[in-house]
Amino acid sequence: MDLVTLGVQLLNAIQYGMVLFLVASGLTLVFGILGVINLAHGAFYMLGAYLAYWIAAYTGSFWVAVVAGVGIAFVVGLLLENVFIRRLYGRDHLAQVLLSFGLILVIDEIRQLLFGKDVHSVLPPEGLRGAIQLTDNLSYPVYRLAICAFCLVAAAIIYFVITRTRIGMIVRAGAENREMTRTLGISFDTVNRYVFAVGIALAALGGIIVAPISTVYPGMGDSMLILSFVVVVLGGIGSIGGAAIGALLIGLTDTFGKVFFPSVSSVLIYVLMAAVLLWRPNGILGRREV
Repeated sequence: MDLVTLGVQLLNAIQYGMVLFLVASGLTLVFGILGVINLAHGAFYMLGAYLAYWIAAYTGSFWVAVVAGVGIAFVVGLLLENVFIRRLYGRDHLAQVLLSFGLILVIDEIRQLLFGKDVHSVLPPEGLRGAIQLTDNLSYPVYRLAICAFCLVAAAIIYFVITRTRIGMIVRAGAENREMTRTLGISFDTVNRYVFAVGIALAALGGIIVAPISTVYPGMGDSMLILSFVVVVLGGIGSIGGAAIGALLIGLTDTFGKVFFPSVSSVLIYVLMAAVLLWRPNGILGRREV
């Protein structure tokens, strides 16, 4: 493999890992902060892709689809938390699994009623549809580079909010010791609602930005849900930094595994997870139990 091809594969790995981080960061927030296992997270990733297809087709603008799709997902998250999710706080995981699985069925039925079972495509935005010519027979799509840049900016914003703002301080305190935080007079009702809505919006955003480089099809969120849980376990539950590290590790392992070890590439991610958990049972940046 020459250096140019190696560089292309490295860019593919980073792009894949950054999208995975975007989706998994929402899951680790909901799982780590609210203590809720949301199996419907992948369904919202699929919902975001379908919203991108529908809104872009109706308005003719991918950027409108990004803003409107994230806004719709955020509002849906607020409504779901207010009606259903808040009843799961403190409940056993079986109740959480059953409710979130029910949400998967409802979302999939709504998707089928609105869009059917057809496979759809979404065009990248104007100005990002070309490719950078690397060699005589090798080029790299501009939109994939834009995804890397966009996800890096999103990751920086998430990190800043979590580590440098008051709401981030409350979220981190609640993840560390919720009962102690309550005794200080901090109510988590509003925090819970917005954390869940942001988690849903991040999952949808991942689906929206992936739509132009992938087909939009039923069940596309299933594999993303599994990989997102792997990222959360690898990085440590509730850790945004851990999710970023875990997502990049998976991106590198999956991409280069398919290049060098295609016959066993499908299991390499889980081998990586097992190795990390043997080394650090709570994840790379997970909190140690005392």
